[in-house]
Amino acid sequence: MALTPLDSANVIYDDQPPETLPVRGRSPLPSGRHRRPASADLPPDAPVLVLAVPGGRPDVAEEIASLTRAARTDLDVRVAPLGGSLFADVLRDLPDDRSAVVVPLITGPHSSMYRDIHDALADAGVKATVTDPLGPHPLLAEALHVRLADAGLARADRIRQFSIGAAVDGVIVATIGGAEAAGEADMTAVLLAARLAVPVIAAAVDGSPTVADAVTRLRESGAERLAVAPYLIGPELDYEQLAKLAAEAGLGCAAPLGAHSSVVRLVNLRYEIALDEEQP
Repeated sequence: MALTPLDSANVIYDDQPPETLPVRGRSPLPSGRHRRPASADLPPDAPVLVLAVPGGRPDVAEEIASLTRAARTDLDVRVAPLGGSLFADVLRDLPDDRSAVVVPLITGPHSSMYRDIHDALADAGVKATVTDPLGPHPLLAEALHVRLADAGLARADRIRQFSIGAAVDGVIVATIGGAEAAGEADMTAVLLAARLAVPVIAAAVDGSPTVADAVTRLRESGAERLAVAPYLIGPELDYEQLAKLAAEAGLGCAAPLGAHSSVVRLVNLRYEIALDEEQP
């Protein structure tokens, strides 16, 4: 994937996730007492959880799968990289008497990835439920905040739980999936802005509005120290290339979300929602 050159950016870390803020999404992600029973209550023939991995690099997905298995020991979790025949091969290896819940490891809509998933399901002849993306959700805004802090682009007073000093005064939430994904990322950008108390704009690395467009808007608003917060799990694109372009443009750049605990929680919740929807 070709990334356009960026243009020049850098926030405050608040350890409290804004769980009470509104969430926009196609299906809500429940929590607390509304959650489905834990994995110990799953029947022996419960659907297999299949993590669909874009980009063909499953290392991050394997870590997410490992953390999910540790939390839910009765759940069968498989990693299925998209590309070639790998995804269909994983599906063909599922037990004959088991269905599957496919959770795409993406934060927002991505039409070509969903097309690849459904084509592979048809090719393998496997019954499966394909879930919505993991976002938008306050947990992902929290994870973005943590990744910015990890990169030294945000900081906070953890004891008194209020933000102190901004390392940057503008943030670009960079996603993949074109204009539709950037539009869906707007809610996460709003949630992140509420945490950081600085302007945050969503952009697409593979469409419009571009990261360069977001940089221009932030600078026109008076922001000078900017940072990119990759709204990505990791395998979706070449992060090293993105970080290099950001550095060349004078922007800070946090790491992708990766196997952050919030990502693992949302994978589990997507699985639970799929099970609930299968109930008669």
